[in-house]
Amino acid sequence: MKILIFYQYFGTPNGGWSTRFYEFAKRWGNEGHQVTVVTSPYYKSDIKADKFISKQWIENIDLIVINSPDSNKAGLFRRMLNAFIFSSVSVFYALKLSYDVVLCSSGPITIALPGLAASVFRRKKFVFEVRDLWPRGAVELEKIKNPIAVKIGFAFEKWIYKNANLVVACSPGMEEGVLQVNAKSPTLVIPNSSDNDLFYLSESMYPDKFPQNWKGKSVFIYAGSLGLMDECSQIIKGISKVNHEDIKIAIIGDGAEREHLQGLVESLGLQETVEFFGLIPKREVVKWFSVAKASFVTFKDIPVLHTNSPNKMFDSFAAGVPIIQSTKGWIKDFVNETGCGINVDPNDPKTFSDAILLLHSQPEQRQAMADAAKNVAKETFDRGKLALRYLQRIKEL
Repeated sequence: MKILIFYQYFGTPNGGWSTRFYEFAKRWGNEGHQVTVVTSPYYKSDIKADKFISKQWIENIDLIVINSPDSNKAGLFRRMLNAFIFSSVSVFYALKLSYDVVLCSSGPITIALPGLAASVFRRKKFVFEVRDLWPRGAVELEKIKNPIAVKIGFAFEKWIYKNANLVVACSPGMEEGVLQVNAKSPTLVIPNSSDNDLFYLSESMYPDKFPQNWKGKSVFIYAGSLGLMDECSQIIKGISKVNHEDIKIAIIGDGAEREHLQGLVESLGLQETVEFFGLIPKREVVKWFSVAKASFVTFKDIPVLHTNSPNKMFDSFAAGVPIIQSTKGWIKDFVNETGCGINVDPNDPKTFSDAILLLHSQPEQRQAMADAAKNVAKETFDRGKLALRYLQRIKEL
């Protein structure tokens, strides 16, 4: 089978970004299928392009890189323009290349255009993957306010779901959101996954930039995007209530809110407690998880973000590290059911400080949560198992 994937943010573990389709595509290739990915450079990824169209080969994946890079630090107009350029060129490949099924992974939602072209003009099977609910997310984040634009956005979303042969949602909450728009959509939930082989370390291994004076301390980490929707200020406000010299916070990642967060740390006098380490390769992030007491999963407190399926959570599970998380949707329920971490209130810093102190001072409770985290990584979210489930549904089309 020939599978054509359109996904703007492809990356490998050599970069500091999600490896979802690198991991899925290489496994599908190992099963004997021909996989082509059309992507673009992303500032957190390791994929680069030295000309407008760059053709590359990564393991058993054909890669076509359109040099229309995206960054969440860029302005709205620049991001929209780059998305339009990428989608326009992608439509050309959807009409030209030889394949059996096309898979488009959103966002941005314009990524659906080559899939729709393949479905309408070439009668190809079309899989649309929802990694965030758009335009609902943009409306709730107040990035789109014009009522005409909102109406067009929702109409386009419904058109996509009606034309897709399969809609893959990255969480149960996202699946519910899809079915609210089009109740007849055939759906499948494939969350972001745990790379258990990558995160396996038999013992703790200090990262290259690990501060010498942090050795022997309780280290808590955040490893992910520092954007508006992530609202990492929840973590900083929480640690401000702790006042314990043996507790340190490592913030790994980059994004539009980094300068604001660094300013907040300075204003609260937390420079000795919180340190920013920027973007680092995922293989190096593994070492940070190996020394972490827990990791944070935070998002802005709006309904659409409670449906998220964040990579940072699955990495934490793969490492056997409990989470401290502030969402109120399916993740909160999952933590309650499995005991793989602690739920906190995004609007109450004391709940963060209580969770941090508990995991610092109660090693037996912390170990029970760590064991539960590792168990769900192996039994529920293993990348290999989910890749095969995904592939089976594609084959059934």
